[in-house]
Amino acid sequence: MDVSLIVILVIIAALIFYVVGIYNRLVSLRNRYQNAFAQIEVQLKRRYDLIPNLVETAKAYMAHEKDTLEAVISARNDASALLRAAASDPTGATLSKLASAEGALQGAMSKMNIVMENYPELKASDNMMQVSEELTTTENRVAFSRQAFNDSVTEYNEYRQSFPPVFFAAQFGHKKDASLLEFADSAEIQNAPKVSF
Repeated sequence: MDVSLIVILVIIAALIFYVVGIYNRLVSLRNRYQNAFAQIEVQLKRRYDLIPNLVETAKAYMAHEKDTLEAVISARNDASALLRAAASDPTGATLSKLASAEGALQGAMSKMNIVMENYPELKASDNMMQVSEELTTTENRVAFSRQAFNDSVTEYNEYRQSFPPVFFAAQFGHKKDASLLEFADSAEIQNAPKVSF
């Protein structure tokens, strides 16, 4: 066998392994950011489950604040529906809709917190303090999960856009960049929600 033929076959084999490595890395990074979104989903579902408990606890004290309580539940339901939609495609326009719904929910929760300031007996309720503590803890988990998701998306996008993977990404089914999850009130969300009693 000719030495030049062996060299050519080795080069071809090395190129094939290199291209397979690019494909595997793209798949791995995509799976990583999809898993990171699943962690956000878990925390947001937990928060959506806690909000009705918070509202139910507050209802007994805030009977004439029905509009505020209904606005919180409505915003929670909208965000929950959009989370389910975003779970099936965490790269598309559903992420921006989810971010908007989260902003509306945050606004409704802020309004409820302001109204709750007028009810000292509610603030002293053990039930309310426990639910509020769980909600605050969940908000912190959402922030950490969102950061992990955005880090994974950034790593995927950087690799996908780098040379030479950029030449192969589209052929391997990675046609577009993944989307970051950014909320409209991003600076405000960096701080845990203030629930004071």
